[in-house]
Amino acid sequence: MTINDEILILANQLANAGNKPSVAMIKAKLNKKVPLPVIISALKVWQHDPSFTSIPEEKYDINKAADITDTTVETNTFRQNLNHELAQMKQEIIELKQLVKQLIEQQKS
Repeated sequence: MTINDEILILANQLANAGNKPSVAMIKAKLNKKVPLPVIISALKVWQHDPSFTSIPEEKYDINKAADITDTTVETNTFRQNLNHELAQMKQEIIELKQLVKQLIEQQKS
């Protein structure tokens, strides 16, 4: 299980309990020290999935978990950040298209 998985699981558990996940709440519940930027970036891309509160047993292998390196955590964080940035860019494109449409409508009037 990656640290991002653990953060997302904790966020879902907190949300399921009726609390809004925060950096402080997540940090307090983590088993080991994690840099704040990692927690922040994971929470930025977090979307509530009530069923994602643990890793299924067949996916979790203690030997594989021991092989996870900082590079894996950095790669996952990078991918999550990239997905978040892409989502923001898509939203901006939609907004720009709407503005262009409004401008065209205004000029027709």
